[in-house]
Amino acid sequence: MLFPYAYVPHKMEKIQSFIDFIFYAVWCQAPSKSHYGLELFASNPELFELMTTFHYDHSKGAHFFAGHVEQIYALFATLNPCQVEQLRLWYRANNDIERVCANDPTAPTRRYAEFPEEMKDLRDLLGSFFKGLYSHVDIAALKKWTGEVDDHYRTFIAVNKAGKCPFCGVNDLLGEYHRNREAYDHYLPKALYPFNSINFKNLAPACHHCNSSYKTIKDVAYSAKDPAGAQVRRKAFYPYSVVPYKITLSFTLEKVNLDSLEPKHVSVQFGPAELQEQIDTWRDVYGIDERYKAKLCGDNDGKFWLEQALDEWKELGRDPQELLTQVQRSALKKPYGDGNFLKAPFLSACEANGAFS
Repeated sequence: MLFPYAYVPHKMEKIQSFIDFIFYAVWCQAPSKSHYGLELFASNPELFELMTTFHYDHSKGAHFFAGHVEQIYALFATLNPCQVEQLRLWYRANNDIERVCANDPTAPTRRYAEFPEEMKDLRDLLGSFFKGLYSHVDIAALKKWTGEVDDHYRTFIAVNKAGKCPFCGVNDLLGEYHRNREAYDHYLPKALYPFNSINFKNLAPACHHCNSSYKTIKDVAYSAKDPAGAQVRRKAFYPYSVVPYKITLSFTLEKVNLDSLEPKHVSVQFGPAELQEQIDTWRDVYGIDERYKAKLCGDNDGKFWLEQALDEWKELGRDPQELLTQVQRSALKKPYGDGNFLKAPFLSACEANGAFS
């Protein structure tokens, strides 16, 4: 991830606080309670009002929310204290996105595939609820407390003004002057991880290519399966990190005619070394090497940048080093304007390859 987002508080967070209450104060208390009823929510007046509304609402959305809450309660009621405590640990860990990204051993994440067999029915019902929850945030009774995702996006984009997708730096994000918005990516995929599908620290706007073409449901916290089916935990960039960092990027080109440059002629180097594990995860999940190499080899991108530079050198008599200095200065000032973060190291690599000799 080239740069982190600033996290933006919003009333949409209310739904996560509702889920927290339902999990800890309702489901986890089920083994010691006698039966399910609206009185279980009485100590949370806003949620009590919502659940009461759902109880008398026969719409599909209300049935989805209230029905799942009650059915999951019934399965929690059959658990022993050790199982309940295990679920508490998994819930806390799966919602502590920053510690998951840091591969913190004190955050014991749990994926659906890792649930024990004796919790199979509970796993399946939790999956049905949490995988579908994000699609039901527009229920009218819920929006009274949480507002709308579109409003969250408008608030978010007013603070995060880069206009570029931080997961690639190449594609634009829809912003304040667009009617539509980008989709939110579930950073820890909701298809793999329970409990965090409506946690906005696990939701980050991403361009269509990053979200739908490359990342899809890849697990940022685990490597891809090896031939034996094993996976290794790994670090990943946290989308809302408050610790500043700077990714360095350079290219090396094979000694070929640059007019016929192909991805196989390009190698990419990233830094700094202390972020190498996070960088490797990012490169893997978002296909960064493939995409950047393709950009450099495109007629209207890398080859056009080189053509522009050669024209100014040959036709206008500009000193190549002066030209490179100007591009590098622009890259420092506006790295994501005109692809400068790629343009500057690419033209430097072209110079090293003799393009301006």
